[in-house]
Amino acid sequence: MGRRIDLHDTLLSLLGTSAVYYQPPESIKMMYPCIVYERSPGDTQFADNGAYIHKRRYSITAIYEDPDSDLPDKIANLPMCIHDRHFTSNNLNHDVFNMYY
Repeated sequence: MGRRIDLHDTLLSLLGTSAVYYQPPESIKMMYPCIVYERSPGDTQFADNGAYIHKRRYSITAIYEDPDSDLPDKIANLPMCIHDRHFTSNNLNHDVFNMYY
């Protein structure tokens, strides 16, 4: 759990507000801009018929109103982070990233 808390703290400092949500329930009212993240299938490498290295992966979604926001760029600059896709829904911009942490 310590590594996830470290990631959470990193995302909090990057956003500059407390609007960072880990696997939020649908009932929660989110403030925008925000970052939502959740666990994703990780990456396991094998050697000698056993797991050699396993890296946890998180899906991180930046949700924001301003189409010129620098939030996606800040997330994209994190180590081991890859931009996956962008989409707009309900007049909100969404950028989805995969990050190994």
